[in-house]
Amino acid sequence: GGAEGGGAAGSGSREAVERLVRAHPVVVFMKGSPAQPLCGFSNAVVQILRLHGVEDYRAHDVLQDPDLRQGIKNYSNWPTIPQVYLNGEFVGGCDILLQMHQNGDLVEELKKLGIRSALLDAKKDQDKK
Repeated sequence: GGAEGGGAAGSGSREAVERLVRAHPVVVFMKGSPAQPLCGFSNAVVQILRLHGVEDYRAHDVLQDPDLRQGIKNYSNWPTIPQVYLNGEFVGGCDILLQMHQNGDLVEELKKLGIRSALLDAKKDQDKK
């Protein structure tokens, strides 16, 4: 680790943000933490991921870091938090994730990452009955 030199490369810089979004297949920038979301939209994103059984993801609390909060908006060109990234690609916020959840796109996107959605298994159980 160690401190990064140079004031320009703060946590809100493009390089720093890019490093965060590429650090893990599923990255969420939110208000609060998955255990304790501090806004309804962030909570919705956490709940959607939970429905799909996605427990292994990186969540960054933008309230802890004003530079990051601004930096991530600049990076994605998206004015609001939460923001979801899959495989380093910006997906969208709460509404987009909800839409993808409802139309089945999220299951497909997770599959591309090698993540099997828990909803597939739940659906399979329903078919058996």
